[in-house]
Amino acid sequence: MADPKAHLNGKRILAVDDEADILETIEDILDMADVEVARDYASASEKIRTGRYDLAILDIMGVNGLALLDEAVAKGIPTVMLTAHAVNPDTLMSSIRKGAISYLPKETLAELDDLLEELLAAQAAGKPPWKLLFDRLGGYFDERFGPDWKAKDKNFWSDFSRTWEVGRGIQERLKHDKRIIDKGI
Repeated sequence: MADPKAHLNGKRILAVDDEADILETIEDILDMADVEVARDYASASEKIRTGRYDLAILDIMGVNGLALLDEAVAKGIPTVMLTAHAVNPDTLMSSIRKGAISYLPKETLAELDDLLEELLAAQAAGKPPWKLLFDRLGGYFDERFGPDWKAKDKNFWSDFSRTWEVGRGIQERLKHDKRIIDKGI
């Protein structure tokens, strides 16, 4: 029987949040992985610069998560944004533009292992993790932001929907992927 958490087992994950209880919950939920934590921007930035991680999970508020996202993407670390206070269309779009592989509301924390497993499996199979996110949580975003929340930025969302696999965020990650850089692409 296949391991149900095969894409998370043994992974080195950096979790960054200014709330200790959130970090403890992440560590408990992701007990099949090697989770390191940071509670502030400076220590998280240092860990990103000096460590090797298979995944980063970043809060947005309180730790300057969008700046950390830039740093993680530059190091080729797949990054998931996890937030409560910054759940809004603008930070969602910023996360996409900056190269995050997903954007999860903290309300989904209890499902974090399942969501990450699916996202990492999709990414490993060459499937767009953002499509999976919207398939799973599109109703949540519609309820939270209103049914026509994409209308304000319809050109962005139209382009994004057409180019799941070649979005700017993916292009940004590819610029830092040593497997591609080494090939001269």
